[in-house]
Amino acid sequence: MQVRKCKVLVIGAGPGGYVAAIRAGQLGMDTVIIEGERAGGTCLIRGCIPSKAMIHAAHKFHDMAKFAKKNGHMGISIPGPAELKMSELKGWKDGIVDRLNKGVEHLLKSAGVELITGWAEFKDAKTVVVGDTQIEAENVIIATGSVPIELPFMKYGNNVISSKEALDLDQSVEHMVVIGGGYIGLELGIVHSMLGAKVTIIEAMDSVLPIFDKELRRPLEIFLKKNKIKVNLGVFAKGIEDMDNGRTKVLFVNKNHADDDSKIQSIECDKVLVTVGRRPRSEGLAPTGIALNERGFIKVDKRCQTNMSGVYSIGDVNDLGEMLAHVASFQGEMVAEIISGEDRIYDPVAVPAIVFTEPEIVSVGLSPDEAKAAGHPVITGIFPLGANGRALTQEAEKTAGFVRVVAREDDHRILGVQATGTHVSELVGEWTLALEMGALLEDIAGTIHAHPTMTEMTHEAVLATLGHAIHSA
Repeated sequence: MQVRKCKVLVIGAGPGGYVAAIRAGQLGMDTVIIEGERAGGTCLIRGCIPSKAMIHAAHKFHDMAKFAKKNGHMGISIPGPAELKMSELKGWKDGIVDRLNKGVEHLLKSAGVELITGWAEFKDAKTVVVGDTQIEAENVIIATGSVPIELPFMKYGNNVISSKEALDLDQSVEHMVVIGGGYIGLELGIVHSMLGAKVTIIEAMDSVLPIFDKELRRPLEIFLKKNKIKVNLGVFAKGIEDMDNGRTKVLFVNKNHADDDSKIQSIECDKVLVTVGRRPRSEGLAPTGIALNERGFIKVDKRCQTNMSGVYSIGDVNDLGEMLAHVASFQGEMVAEIISGEDRIYDPVAVPAIVFTEPEIVSVGLSPDEAKAAGHPVITGIFPLGANGRALTQEAEKTAGFVRVVAREDDHRILGVQATGTHVSELVGEWTLALEMGALLEDIAGTIHAHPTMTEMTHEAVLATLGHAIHSA
């Protein structure tokens, strides 16, 4: 067997792994990265990027209906409704993925990183075998990510699909049932609704997106109702029955009657999208001695180091941060620098979270309720999209969205910013930077924001928090 020794070995080339490998290469360390599928990982290949491409396309298709109306829209009309060819939409989406995949491979090569395609099998914490090659490393970074959770009574296959398959459909869906009202289910459910499918959501909790407060959820709930996306709350999925006509019957029951089979209801559909969360991909670590928690996440400290010296874990598979691509990338860069001798720890003030539904929902830092629960004296300010000129020119205000700023009443330190509305995700960078730098309301109020842009809403929401917004009563 061929033996390859290296300074840094990265397992997994997702947004955490490939960033770690590139940074390690930039720092002059002999680095090998192993990937079982394609460089880019879940986010780039079968998650964040393809889903955002589908969301963009769905919006385009949905908007075409306005121009096909009798009197058109914006003075623009088209002779008839737009036609959708799912196979061509899939091809366009795949083209974006392919381009980014090749870009990641090029960046790894440019940084002097060796990319090996295959599945790594651990012999011990710092030795793996891939094919006929044994790799022995001084430092190992485990970046194996996560996979969709599979329900034991609703196995993937036939008409039961995960988010991965939902992004690879080459034929239109007539009726999709989504199990789970979290961000993945809602994003993909809304996409297929905009593309013409009937969509039904089954959620066990009493609201969709329960991690956000009612004020933030409200515009989304209005959109779902307006667009006839049926939402069944407080309901447990019980199983499926395949039908002779090729469709599938989904069985569900109100949680108050979960043990009463006589109360079971059913919906017939042609696709069942199961989005009940993700679990860490941490199988195969038994020979390493690496400690896992009760949920299968790798235990790490604030340096992302495991209980084994020189072995680190980043991203979705560890128990330190949120399961977000940008967290994985941040940790990957950090760990590479730690291995090179720098003194760093993972201790962000705030991590932005975005749900790319329509309207989008964005949150960074503390909500009003969270700030109060933490003992802060709180003041808040809200500015509506409907009062922003740029939002109006993009029809972003039609989702009844807003920007909300949360700050301490005594010293005016900004504690959090939340927003909901079309295009608001692009505003989150300023908010995250403000929190990371410990900005005061006066810092934002004293900053000139370009006109006409949606960033002005941040300025106005801060002024509202101070009690003197200019463009809202």
